[in-house]
Amino acid sequence: MRPSNTRRVRQVVLVVVAAAVLLGVNVPPAWSYISEWRHEELINSPDYMKQFGHWDTIDVPEESRVNAIHAALLSSGKVLLIAGSGNKEDMFATRALKSLLYDPATGQTRMIPVPDDMFCGGQTTLPDGRLLVAGGTQRYERLDGAVTNAAGTMTVKNEDPNVPMTLPEGTIFVSPTGVRYRADAETRLPPAAKAGQGRRTQVTASEEQVFVEAVDPGPAAVTPAPAQYQVEGLPVAVARNVYGQGKEMTLRKQDYQGTNQAYTFDPVEETWSRVPDMEFHRWYATLTPMSNGRVLTTAGLDGVGEVLNGQTEIFDPVSNTWTSHKDLTRYFPTYPAIFETDVPGRMVYTGANAGYGPAERGRDPGFWDTDTGTFTTIPGMRDPDLLETAGSAFVGPVNDQRMAVVGGGGVGESPRSTGRIDYLDLRDPAPHFTPGPSMPEGVRYPNLVNLPDDSTLISNGSRDYRGKGGTNNHIAQLLHPDTGRLTPAADPAVGRDYHTEAILLPDGRVLTAGSDPLFDDEQNLVPGTFEQRIEIYSPPYLYQGGARPSIGNAPPTLALDQTATIPTPDAGHVRGARLIKASTATHVTTTDMRSVALDVSPAPGGVSVHVPPNPALTPPGPYMLFLVDDRGVPSVAKMVNVGPGRRALQD
Repeated sequence: MRPSNTRRVRQVVLVVVAAAVLLGVNVPPAWSYISEWRHEELINSPDYMKQFGHWDTIDVPEESRVNAIHAALLSSGKVLLIAGSGNKEDMFATRALKSLLYDPATGQTRMIPVPDDMFCGGQTTLPDGRLLVAGGTQRYERLDGAVTNAAGTMTVKNEDPNVPMTLPEGTIFVSPTGVRYRADAETRLPPAAKAGQGRRTQVTASEEQVFVEAVDPGPAAVTPAPAQYQVEGLPVAVARNVYGQGKEMTLRKQDYQGTNQAYTFDPVEETWSRVPDMEFHRWYATLTPMSNGRVLTTAGLDGVGEVLNGQTEIFDPVSNTWTSHKDLTRYFPTYPAIFETDVPGRMVYTGANAGYGPAERGRDPGFWDTDTGTFTTIPGMRDPDLLETAGSAFVGPVNDQRMAVVGGGGVGESPRSTGRIDYLDLRDPAPHFTPGPSMPEGVRYPNLVNLPDDSTLISNGSRDYRGKGGTNNHIAQLLHPDTGRLTPAADPAVGRDYHTEAILLPDGRVLTAGSDPLFDDEQNLVPGTFEQRIEIYSPPYLYQGGARPSIGNAPPTLALDQTATIPTPDAGHVRGARLIKASTATHVTTTDMRSVALDVSPAPGGVSVHVPPNPALTPPGPYMLFLVDDRGVPSVAKMVNVGPGRRALQD
């Protein structure tokens, strides 16, 4: 894949400017051509790396390669890259479903099969350190012209108030004309609701939707009008109460469908376990951790390929149960960027999202009160029609309650994109977006990662939908919230667009993985190849010379409002401490990333740190504890757990 014009310009530097950099002059990456060997010499020079950092490309051994769709930093310090079927329908058909455990400290890898297709599910880390993954792919899409068997939505009903009914996957529904359709998922029907007595008794059937496909291919199975269907094989007495109401059955395009299955990954045992199913099927769902330890679950495509109409549910990690909340019905496009503010239960939706849904619905940023269900829009966003595939995150310490929305593009396969960065001060009496700096190019799918020196790395993405036309942005910038400035970082060598993710590592580096372009050439003729290399960015603070601050035997757990002593031989130089949550990422959606500033003071044998008392600033779960010295250089982090947990995490 050819780099963008910006990368070609930035990557080749005039010898004069290169010499200036080598002499320590503060200049940005140059904008002219020199030979490739000179460029390599430059970007590997100590003074260049001290100014801009450095990228290292890891060519993963073939047996350890996965199409990374999701990434999660575990409490063990290892990274889990989840592919599932990895956007490969042949892998889905054969159930060759993968995840890769990668240890950035040693480079060791281990392939771990996944029990269901988690491709395009939602994920977050629970208070006890387990990774929760919910939803995923029940069925791949069928494009217009590729549908061979007529299909559609069947609403299955149970009118019996005394008996529940479960119809297995593969159940056959028969139309009035004898056409047979097969269900692609299990259908669970509780008993019908019964009210009143005697002649005033009213029975309301329970119902559930399932996607059905004609057993036989061809246009003869098209049913253009709604109809009532019999369930094949049911006894006559049961069939009177259990039946299907089918919508039209067509050969038109069929969207992806979500599952309702949920799993946790144990970072100690390194195994998957199933937990109870969600109330709703979800594909492209957002899981947002909350201050009470629970997980707010929103959006997605359901089990018949339709955007959920605002159904919301909450996962309780103590009981491992899901609860549907009709009082929180709120429509969002898929993968909405929803975060909890410093007021418990008060969520903010930045407007960023990853796609499915109409352009005119659910796109406005706003505050969402989960206690009352009210939603208040936030004005001021520039390019409000270019929020699909935008990135958003808290910037600087979450204590400051400041957010940034970066880039984005038009709805669907739009070629439009923006380099806009808009800020949002959540503590403003009248919150509104304000203009920030602009990226050098329009960018969809930018990765945002909080660093322990309070800057935010913005990297990769593409100007067009899924990198069409060879439009991957081989650029990276550092956003400095204290000054509002953008400064250039070293250019990543690997282009990344759709299905890419980036996360902070305990050693202060940033791991990037994935990328799923539509095409591999500028003419859009060669089908795209999924990027399986890993690239790791080392920020400038790792090249400042001298030893980094270090942490001794830090406590493995910290409580809210706790003051703890952190042993360090570098106490005289420590100027700050940060707790950065072990984050997860997919589809430019990272709702659990946050950096918490701790109060620091001298203490015998080290420094004393104080954890804020507000649980909405520091939701429970695993964090990286960094000490930062007077040069802005962070220590290697210690993994600690904040709040209650199932086990004490090892340091």
